[in-house]
Amino acid sequence: MPCEGGVLAFSKKDIAKYLPKLSKGWVVLDEKKIQKKFTFKNFIKTMSFVNQVALLAQQQDHHPDMHVAYSQVVIELWTHAVGGLSENDFIMAAKIDEL
Repeated sequence: MPCEGGVLAFSKKDIAKYLPKLSKGWVVLDEKKIQKKFTFKNFIKTMSFVNQVALLAQQQDHHPDMHVAYSQVVIELWTHAVGGLSENDFIMAAKIDEL
């Protein structure tokens, strides 16, 4: 369920518990975001992935920042309503990894 606030952002301990559950490549930024870089063979494959993430984000009502280059996508997740990380970010990351 989308986080509407009213809860605390994840602590270092919470982050340490959830991060190992994700596939390799996810990193924590300033204890407020998680980020992963995805690399593809060409621009068409890159954009196909971006579109899949966009559809998933709409379904989950949890929208990452995506920085797109020719053969690369950098995805950043955090929960705006809490000003940091929440369980939803890790769920969304895991779902992105399944694409």
